Amino acid sequence: MIHPIYGETDYRNIERSKLNPHIPHGRGMIKWAPFATMPEQYRGIKKQIEQQHKIERPVLSDDRLEDINLTLREAMHSQQSMFVEFYHDGYIKTLTMSVEKVDPWAMLIIGINLDNQQMCFVSFIDVINLSLQ
Repeated sequence: MIHPIYGETDYRNIERSKLNPHIPHGRGMIKWAPFATMPEQYRGIKKQIEQQHKIERPVLSDDRLEDINLTLREAMHSQQSMFVEFYHDGYIKTLTMSVEKVDPWAMLIIGINLDNQQMCFVSFIDVINLSLQ
């Protein structure tokens, strides 16, 4: 905005030759340097932000558990790959796998991850959803 009495008030819009050359330029980014000496604080803040995004383990109804059981049986008998949604460390993750074995004693689904061809183990307790591919 141009001031009606004094003219232009924003120094960025005034030509350099008309500005006072003795005005200091400031320290620039040097003034933020002291904060870079506290990396523990940054890690702590980042950890708190990550903790806020975590969720509680979902509780599944009996009907939903029965649907998961039927889908798992069908995947085993037809040797079909399936999508698995499971809870891990506060987050819901997805995995595409082919079921090799179900261990009822250890309560695990043992299979091959189709993304990287590695053996994977998913606990019954952590499974949220199963769907055939």
